[in-house]
Formats: sequence, C-alpha cells, structure tokens
Amino acid sequence: MASTDTSSGTAMPTPEVAVDYDLEVVTLPVSDVDQAKSFYVGLGWRLDNDTMVGEDFRAVQLTPPYSGCSIQFGKGVTKAQPGSADRMLLVVNDMDAARADLISGGAEVSDIYHYDRRPGHAGELESRVAGPDPNKSRSYSTYASFKDPDGNTWFLQEITKRVPGREWATDVDVATLADLLHETSEHHGLFEAVAPPHDWWDWYAAYLDARERGNSSEEATTTANRYMADVKHIVVPA
Repeated sequence: MASTDTSSGTAMPTPEVAVDYDLEVVTLPVSDVDQAKSFYVGLGWRLDNDTMVGEDFRAVQLTPPYSGCSIQFGKGVTKAQPGSADRMLLVVNDMDAARADLISGGAEVSDIYHYDRRPGHAGELESRVAGPDPNKSRSYSTYASFKDPDGNTWFLQEITKRVPGREWATDVDVATLADLLHETSEHHGLFEAVAPPHDWWDWYAAYLDARERGNSSEEATTTANRYMADVKHIVVPA
C-alpha cells in the first residue's frame, strides 16, 4: 500500500533475499468481459492479451501506461463476485493531469480530496475533505477515485516524492549501460555535426529515455531531435 505510515515512523531496511518477487498481475472480477475490455482500452491501457480456450475460459490482460503491474479479467479466472475488487491504488505524479486523462477516456472520476488527520478524524471515510492537500510540499496525501462498469474501485494517489527506502535498489548492468551510452554518443554525433552549440546531455537524456521506453534507435533519434527543437529550441537544418 502506498502510504507514509510505518510502525516505527521510519523506513524499514531493505531485507536480504535471494529471489525477486515482482507483483505483475491483479485479477478483477467482472460480469461482462467485452464491456470491461472496452472500458480499460478506452482509458488508454495497453492490451497485452485476449486468450480464449473453448467456451469456458477467457483471459484478458491490460497494463496502465508505464505500470509494472497489469490487470487481468475474463471468464473462468476467478470466483470473486463482479465489482468486489476495492481500493486498488494507482499512483500518479500529477493528479490534475491524471484526472483529465481518465475522464477523456470515459471514466467518471471523483473530485480531488484529501484527509483530515486530526484527533477524532482519523478514519478515512469520516475525514475526507474536498480539494487537494493544502500542504503543497507534502506527498502521498491527495486522492481521487473512479469505478469500472462493474463497480471495481480504483483510487488515485498523488506521489511527487517518495519516502526514503520505499524503492528497491537495483543492480546496474554496467556492460549494457556502456553499450547504450556508446550507441547514444554515435547517434548524437550525427546531430552534433549539424546542430548549433548546445548541451549534449539534453540530447542524451531524451534519447536514453526513448530507448528505455522501448523505442528503436531511429525512433529515439527522432524523439531526441524533436525534444531539442521543441523544448531547447535547437533546430538542425532539414
């Protein structure tokens, strides 16, 4: 659960484990598979799979943009009652933009709210207050919510800065990173040869970001060139 609460008030140390456990799929109970599929596709969620085996089994999987966890629903995948999934958290870094995006996709999103945590107002349902958290520097405290056609409930939580220790440390594959930097330098060299003076790291950042998102080297080059033109106003001759 995305929260700032811990039993000691500080982030817990990272445990030493020999196995990575990635939460990758959450199953939703729905009554109409095609209706649910249409709803989530309309939100812009990536359709990963729609598999049918005979007349008794169907599994549909979708992934929210840039999420490490997907959702799955269908026929014969769960015995839970349709609409019984509650309080699934979608973390966003810009609540206003997230609401606008979801609403444009067809979701009925609640107004933004926060919670009054004063003594006697600790319960979330009883302490909900309209509007974003008035403390603009505080993360984790601004919310909104929406439901899918079956009533499965999603919460949006705005997190702009995470509590230390809330992100898993990852080992850097130095050889892979070196290869990617080498590739980036070669493509930047072609841009640099015809471009006005500029900060090379701006082009590098845009290119690397595009490659990390799964773009080809040609697509990443186009993205980096467009970023330099649109954001940094460094335009190369056609």
